[in-house]
Amino acid sequence: MTPPVRRLAGALHRRPRLRLAALISAPMAWLALAYLGALVVLLVSAFWTTNEFTSNIDYLWNTDNFRTVLTDPLYRNVALRTLGIAAAVTLIDAVIAFPMAFYMARVARPRSRRLLLVAVLTPLWAGYLVKAYAWWVMLSHGGVIDWIAAPFGGGSPGFGIPAVVIVLSYLWLPYMILPLYTAFEQLPDSLLAASGDLGARPWRTFVGVVLPLVKPAVIAGSIFTFSLSLGDYLTVQIVGGTTQMLGNVIASNVTLNLPLAAAVSCVPVLIIVGYLLAVRRTGALDNL
Repeated sequence: MTPPVRRLAGALHRRPRLRLAALISAPMAWLALAYLGALVVLLVSAFWTTNEFTSNIDYLWNTDNFRTVLTDPLYRNVALRTLGIAAAVTLIDAVIAFPMAFYMARVARPRSRRLLLVAVLTPLWAGYLVKAYAWWVMLSHGGVIDWIAAPFGGGSPGFGIPAVVIVLSYLWLPYMILPLYTAFEQLPDSLLAASGDLGARPWRTFVGVVLPLVKPAVIAGSIFTFSLSLGDYLTVQIVGGTTQMLGNVIASNVTLNLPLAAAVSCVPVLIIVGYLLAVRRTGALDNL
């Protein structure tokens, strides 16, 4: 093949890819501009202040809001509480999702598998507030949980941090099940059979073979559950009682002190960025 013909063939081969790249580049550029632009505006507004007498924003560059967030025990305690709740929700969802996803992908029959998958996806079609208020009814005094636990000497945990963890774990559980289900479904049977042939017991097979292969799926699910829990504030308002998370502090300051709310908003953003960087260093994201 002569060089001109080779160049023509290469151009024809690249043209579909170039056309696809051109179609994707514009939406991606707009998405990056809107997302990064919003973060830049958020960061810049955090350096402004609110006039205590007029409640107007003074566009004077200073770091008072960040100093308040870092030194005031109230914001530090709320940040630690929010981080703990998000970590607890992620851990609970991972523990619950593992056996459910494994059963759906490796044990259930094909027809039952489809029904179970529909059952997992169905709650996602229900409204967020509907599900949260349904849990409010169940957790309230004399509710369903009290009625079920009464014969065993127990009762509802009431409204507070345990209720928030329970409701958030329920809300975000499908986001942990679905990646794990896909990972278990793609797990090669030959590796499991080889592990058994070499004399490995089930627990050893799980730790040495299964867990490393599904680790990226666990991390993918944890990104969803952790970030969604970190930024939630409606569930806390409904079942949290007097509990506050970072989202509640931000929402309460938006109308009163917008620059301070922007400074507080930087905390979950930094936590998520730090979490993603830590996950990236493990190399697990390379296989997603």
